[in-house]
Amino acid sequence: MTSVEQRPRPAEIRIRRLRRRLERLMGVAATEGNELIALRNGDQIFPAMLDAIKTAEHTIDMMTFVYWRGQIARDFAVALAERAAAGVRVRLLLDGFGAMRIERDLLDRMGEAGVRVAWFRKPLWLSPLKQNHRCHRKALIVDEHTAFTGGVGIAEEWCGDARNPGEWRDTHVKVRGPAVDGIAAAFSQNWAECHDELYDDRDRFTEHEQPGDCVVQVIRGSASIGWQDMQTLIRVMLTSAEQRFRLATAYFAPDTYFVDLLCAAARRGVTVEILLPGPYTDQRACRLAGQYHYERLLEAGVAIHQFQPTMMHAKIMTVDGVASLIGSTNFNRRSMSHDEEVMLAVLDEEFTAGLDRDFEEDLRRSAPVDPARWRRRAALQRMREAAVLPIRRFL
Repeated sequence: MTSVEQRPRPAEIRIRRLRRRLERLMGVAATEGNELIALRNGDQIFPAMLDAIKTAEHTIDMMTFVYWRGQIARDFAVALAERAAAGVRVRLLLDGFGAMRIERDLLDRMGEAGVRVAWFRKPLWLSPLKQNHRCHRKALIVDEHTAFTGGVGIAEEWCGDARNPGEWRDTHVKVRGPAVDGIAAAFSQNWAECHDELYDDRDRFTEHEQPGDCVVQVIRGSASIGWQDMQTLIRVMLTSAEQRFRLATAYFAPDTYFVDLLCAAARRGVTVEILLPGPYTDQRACRLAGQYHYERLLEAGVAIHQFQPTMMHAKIMTVDGVASLIGSTNFNRRSMSHDEEVMLAVLDEEFTAGLDRDFEEDLRRSAPVDPARWRRRAALQRMREAAVLPIRRFL
């Protein structure tokens, strides 16, 4: 083999450089040997999660912001109850605000079967300031060796394959390998606030195999005064982009600093593409707060696309075809500053390529925002954008 053949590829150099930046600046070591499978929409996500639950032998830990209604909500409750009745230790952590719509009979059924249900910061128990800090993390950890995380909630809105307004578009990821510990730690951190017992004799604390080739860093974001880890993570990814930065997010309401970073990336020659909800969104005030920045972003060369078939709920970023972020974090002040979040930083070309293919498929079902037309938008639209600015930090 010649010395030329031994030189690392440019992509490998980028991955090594980005890995060291993330490890040094985040203070969290990346793990190797992980297997990641991206799951697109409810038709793929829910069967995989339910199958993992139904085959659990020792422990199931699950946390979610949204647990609403519909047959899928009932399917999860039944599956969790059945495993608890069979002797599996099952813990379910629900956000006290996001999961308020769960049906009472489902809680009763799970409780009677032995599922340990805890509520994260029920509004009636809190001061007004603490109520603003929610647990937005989504995680399922089964038998300590398999985990799921991403953007999906447990509700009928996420069922299907994003074919119509009743089937939301989202992405989850199945993880096996050492990175499972980081996702499990995200659960444990929030469970510890809600319950006296952090672990029991069903927790085996087993070693992990290395079933794949993905390098993964698990980052947990928590509410704090000043700068926090989720902001640093996104900042590093944006400033490291050399060729292309892609963002898909359900809620786009960043502060001026992150708008500046997006514009700066585009001006230094990076192709910056943002994919956002179009006519269907469940948070219109948040959309208006993001639209306030459109004109400046478009002038800098950022491409903005609006997904047309249904609500775009995925939370994904990719950088230069070599790295990606996937998890629960949106590109808004709430995710970056106020909520408990978890994000996977994946340093892997193959996995990132799959997310990029999904992004390109979504673009074909989206409409671009035309800079000239946006500059001519109606005065009423401008007034609406300005009206939400005072509350943008809470969106």
